[in-house]
Order: sequence, then C-alpha cells, then structure tokens
Amino acid sequence: MPIPLQKLFTYKITEAEVDFLKSGMRVAVEFGKSKIYTALVYKIHQTPPIGYEAKEIYQILDEIPVVNDLQMNHWEWISSYYMCSLGEVYRAALPSAFLLESETEIQLVRDFIKEEELSNEEFLIFEALQHQSQLSVSQIVEILGKKTVFPIIKSLIDKNAIEVKEQIYEQYKPKLEKYIRLSEVWNSDEKLSELLDTLSRAKKQRDVILTFFQLQTSKKPIKVTQLQEDANSAAAVIKSLVDKGIFEIYFIQTDRINFEGKSGKIKELTAHQEEAFLAIKDHFKTKQTVLLKGITSSGKTEIYVKLIKENIEEGKQVLYLLPEIALTTQLIDRLQLYFGEYLSVFHSKYSMNERVEVWNNVLENKPKAQLILGARSSMFLPFSNLGLIIVDEEHEPSFKQYDPAPRYHARDSAIVLANQHNAKVILGSATPSIETYYNAQQGKYGLVELNRRFGNVLLPEIELVDVKEKHRKKRMKGHFSDRLLEMITEALENKEQIILFQNRRGFAPVVECETCGVSPQCPNCDVSLTYHNYRKELKCHYCGHKQAMPHNCGACGSEKLNTKGFGTEQIEIELLELFPNAKVGRMDLDTTRGKYSYQKILGQFQAQEIDILVGTQMLSKGLDFANVSLVGIMNADNLLNFPDFRAHERSYQLMVQVSGRAGRASKRGKVAIQTYNPNHQILQQVSTNAFEEMYKEQLDERWQYHYPPFYRIIKITLRHKDFNRVEEGAVWLGKSLISIFKDDILGPSTPGISKIRNYYIRTIIIKIPQKQSLIVSKNQIQRVKNAFQAIKEFQAIKFNIDVDNY
Repeated sequence: MPIPLQKLFTYKITEAEVDFLKSGMRVAVEFGKSKIYTALVYKIHQTPPIGYEAKEIYQILDEIPVVNDLQMNHWEWISSYYMCSLGEVYRAALPSAFLLESETEIQLVRDFIKEEELSNEEFLIFEALQHQSQLSVSQIVEILGKKTVFPIIKSLIDKNAIEVKEQIYEQYKPKLEKYIRLSEVWNSDEKLSELLDTLSRAKKQRDVILTFFQLQTSKKPIKVTQLQEDANSAAAVIKSLVDKGIFEIYFIQTDRINFEGKSGKIKELTAHQEEAFLAIKDHFKTKQTVLLKGITSSGKTEIYVKLIKENIEEGKQVLYLLPEIALTTQLIDRLQLYFGEYLSVFHSKYSMNERVEVWNNVLENKPKAQLILGARSSMFLPFSNLGLIIVDEEHEPSFKQYDPAPRYHARDSAIVLANQHNAKVILGSATPSIETYYNAQQGKYGLVELNRRFGNVLLPEIELVDVKEKHRKKRMKGHFSDRLLEMITEALENKEQIILFQNRRGFAPVVECETCGVSPQCPNCDVSLTYHNYRKELKCHYCGHKQAMPHNCGACGSEKLNTKGFGTEQIEIELLELFPNAKVGRMDLDTTRGKYSYQKILGQFQAQEIDILVGTQMLSKGLDFANVSLVGIMNADNLLNFPDFRAHERSYQLMVQVSGRAGRASKRGKVAIQTYNPNHQILQQVSTNAFEEMYKEQLDERWQYHYPPFYRIIKITLRHKDFNRVEEGAVWLGKSLISIFKDDILGPSTPGISKIRNYYIRTIIIKIPQKQSLIVSKNQIQRVKNAFQAIKEFQAIKFNIDVDNY
C-alpha cells in the first residue's frame, strides 16, 4: 500500500482473479473504514492473515503489471537500506496518476469540448463538474451509486476530459506563440490587388499588408509581434484587419519538447578522449563501476555519447542521470542530434500525463524510450533491459532525496540497480565526491582521468579579490569590487558574456531595524524572513510564509529599516544601475518555477540575448556556453562558513564547477572570486585547481573526526509542535542509543534551524565504524524506534531516519 507502514496486507480474491492477477498489477482496495487506495500486488498465496479478516479487493486496475520483478527487488533494497517502508518507495516511484485514492481531487480540463464521446456514466461526472469546481473520488462513488469508479475516471483522464488535482499545483500551460496569416478568401493572386484597392484609404492597414507580403517571402510562419514591429504599427491596426476577416490569428505551441529527427553521426573523439574511452571499456571487463574524472570542458559528454551508441545498437536501455532539471534542457539539444528517435525525458517539471507516457514506453521497452534522460526520480522507471547508467556530476548534493522518505541517494541506488540488471555504471565529474574518489583509489571502482580541455583550451585564470581590503580603500560599488567591474566592462566591450554566481536568492536575507536591531522572523520557523524586492514582500524560504514589507519596526516603531546581506535579486538591480546598456538575466528558484522557464532563460543566454546572467548554484554545473569569458563569484565566504562536515568539499566543488563555465570555446576564460579571506586554504586550492591536495586534507580530517568514507552516518530527526515533548523524547532516545552505540552518538542536539513550520526539531547522529555490521546496527536502531513509539507520550512525535544523510 502507498502508506508508511512497514508491512504487507492480505486481501481475498476469487479463483478467476487468481489466474488473471500477477505481481506488479494495481488493485483498488478498501483500507480502514472508508478509504480506498491503489495497492500493488506483491504476491498471491493461500495463507489467511492472523489477527484480521481479509477483505475482498474492489477491482483490478491493470491488464498487465505496471511494475516488474527487477523493480520490486530494487525497491526492497531501497526500503531495507534506507530504513523506510516499501509503501513509501512505491509512492515515490509511481507517477501520481497511477495512485488514485478516495481523497484524490478531480477537476475538469478547461477546453474540453468532445462531450459526444462520453458514455452515460462519464457524462454524469462531467455534468457534476460543471456545477462544482472539483470532486473527490469518494464523492464520485456517491454520484454514480457504485463502487467501481476507477476505470471510469481512468477513461476520462485518457480522453483528456478531467485532470487530477495534483496538477493544480503544477499549472504549466504550454507556451502558445501567436501567429498571423491571410484568410483563405484573400489568399490568391487575383484577390490581392482587389484587397490593396479596398484599403487604399486606410494607409496604416495597407502598410501592414505590404509588410506582411515582404515577411511572407521567407516562407516561415509570421509572428504577430514580428509583424507589428516590422510594420511599425499599433496592435489596434492588426486587430481591425482581423475583425474585417482579412487576417486570421492562429497559435503554434512552442517549447513542448519533441525529440524527432533521425540519429545523426557522432563526432570523432580527440586522441585524449579516445584513450579515456578505451580505458573505460577496459575497466568494464573487470569492474561494474568506473569513475571518469575529467576537468571541466574536457568533453566527457562525447565519451558518454559513444558508450550510449554501443548500448543502443545492442538493443539495451540506457539511463542518463543528471542532478538538475536545468541541465537536462541543454543536454536534450545535444543528445537529440545523435539519438533523436530513442530519447525520452523524465523529471518533475513534466506534467503527470507526460510522465505516465514515458513510464508506459519504458515498460513496453519501446525504442523511443531506449535512452532516458532524467533527474533522480527516473531511476524508478520499469527498466527490463538496462545496459548502462551514466551518473553525470556524481558529486552533486541534488542526487540525495531529503524529504519525504525514501531518503535515497540516486548515485548509490543506481549502482545497486545496475548490479541487478548486470549493467555498467559510469560516474562522471570534474570534482568527484570524497567517497567516490576514495572507492576508486581503493580499487572498488575503475578510475579514468581526462586532464585536457577540449580543443586544448587552458583552464580559466582565477583571481582572488580581497573585499576587506577593497572596503578599507573605499573601492567597492555596492557589492562589486573595482577589479570585478573592470573585468565585466572589458568582457562587455569584447561582446562576451558573463556569469555571476551568488548562492542566495531574493534581495536580502535579513531586514534589520537600525534602532533596536530586531529583524522580522517567520512565525512558523526559526529563521529571519528574506526580502524580495520584486514584490516588495518578506518571504520564508522554508515554509513559504509571505508578508508585505513593513514601513516601520514591529518592536520599536522606528522607520529606519535596513537590509543585511545580498541575494541574486539585489545583484541584478545593481547591475542594471552600473551597466544600463547591458541585458541582465537572473536564474534562481523564483525565475524558474514554470515548466519551460529553464529553457527560456538558457535559450536567451545561448542566443546571446542576455549579456550578464546572475544565478544560484543552478548555474554551476554542466552548462556549456561558448561565449562566456568571465565568471564572478560574488561572495565565497558564505559557502565556506557552513556548519557541515562537507562544507569545504562542497565549496571547492561548487567554485571549480562555476569557474569551469568560463572560456570553454577558444579563448582562456577569467574567474574573479570575491572574499574577505583570500588566504583560506580551500580558495587557494580552487585557484590552483589542486583537487588531490584538497582530497588528502579532507580525508585526514574525516579520519580524525570519524566521518565518511571511514564511518557510516545515520541521522535521526524528531519533530513535534510541543517543545517540551520533543525535548523529553530526544533525551530518552539519546540515552537508549548511547547504551548501545557508546561514543559513536552525537546529540541529541538542536540543529541550526530548530523550528520549521511550527515543528520543533531535535537531531541525533549515529556513526557506524567500517568494522561494525551495518545490518545489525540498523536492527538495533529499529528496535529502539519501536520501543520509542510504544511509549504513549512519544507516539505523536515524528520520527525520521536518514541513512547516509550527506
């Protein structure tokens, strides 16, 4: 069942159903007094359950299994390794359209008109939705007066008459471009002169028509905006021509990704790439996993392409995992040239129906879903013949799922998945994570290095700018040092593009009263509110709470409110003042909420419609722009000073990756890193590209303080709205765990942000040495958890376990 309970449930079926049902099919079952869930058949057996009477199933929802046995095995591994229930994995893995429940809300698709195609029962639902904006499945059961409603709902979804409520939160409307053409009536040579005669008095309208004919010679569809601009006319003139029936407006849906086109020829590899490619093939003879450590812009993608081609020719499926949706946008364009008809994409910005389509195509092993490109969730697709998994930018924290369960790491889970399919894994990164590099050094993975950039372009020249010194000498303009401004000016004069990186979105992270020092806090979380200038509001980045920017201090009434710190929005505003002629774009969570927003921003930057792109860590990886000559890191210190054992490793990775966006085509790029502490060892290592040195230092520290890769970490988080209760629970749990694990327990402690969404938080970290059995340790933790939840006062406390929480 798609619920967080650690057990399986037994239902009874008829003899006819026994022959039809197979494991992996979905069935609708009643659970509790009135709830209906979509359950998954795990096994068919003859043993009646103990302690409860088996209910009958409602109905069978599939004709063939939607989940295969290999997937089931993989889910079981995820469930046992990451200490969550099989139901939670099931819920995370399947697109929500597969998981109808009695509480699921359904609503009409706005522009549905084919009422005549509906059966009587479907029409009843359709009619009810005309009067009510949405209905739950249980209400539909009442309307139709029968229990078996799922097939009818499914049929309505297939006919595109209704959509599941989840999509209300994902309101992605495809972008429709407005185009214009001549009406059929006037579209002949004889009629044209007549048309121009009729408009002899309306000079403006006549000009628009003549401009239209000029544009028409290019044989391309003509956009309304383009016609308006070229004819230098007002929208009203074009509208009156449409009203007269001379022009027709029509829409072309753009941006909806379609991977058409035949596979093109693959580029020849350079000598260094060829060498790396052969070394990978050689390692694959003895090892399942190979780490490809190639510096930024060394052409790792071309090597992947060659490996993909070999697998596709053998008829095998390939999974290409990427950490960020932003990256899929750019990679789609590249892969589509080589594997147009084999490519499918799967990630959360796709609508539910699109995800279901991809799921079904993979399930049926169709050629058009032989190469899957996706974010971490695409690992759950029903592969049956996997030959290769590529985990690109494997060091990325985005591969780890933090909430809700299963809290899996896509890289590690992909290696297990490949093992079950007897497939190969290639991990690619310019800055591998310490654990992966350690495994490669220990001989667990193969290691192939690629140390030349494509076309032998040099790595960028990195300059550390001492902001403290610049402030002292009064050489700062806003948040820009004179040196950075000089470099930006030079790049703009050379018609080159610039990327500026700042890992905070919004305008300013803190608003502070100059009189009493109080700053507005979120009422639900233990954080100050971030100021967003665009809407003049304060916003919490944890729970989404919003309020208008106050005019005076809530504590003392003073009107002197000042902002502290800076985010991407403030950089954007400053740039517009400093460089009024430059076109500035911004890419962060606020500007990329829509489905096609990534494509739009990256497309504009690629087409050089944006000169300076400001962004958060979305910009840091894998993107490839030929004309970027300068990368500026606005404030390196807020990366380094972070209370986490991986802060230095992450900062190194992030800065090297951001720097790697500069000078990728022919000319050597430049990087400016603004910092208050230019002598920090990590910044020095970034400026000399000393990965080995950073790796050795970090490894010594990890060994000394008992962190991965030498120790495994399991983190337990307790959450409750009552401060005292969660405190008591944490103390009890801490004592119980210390009695088992002795010194390998950290906590119970209060995290940096101790309250989110009105829940107080306490954490305990358990470190497990290499020699100690992980399975035994997990069983002990599970026993303690069961005892904890058996205590009446603690039952309401939310108890989360996160294995490998980094």
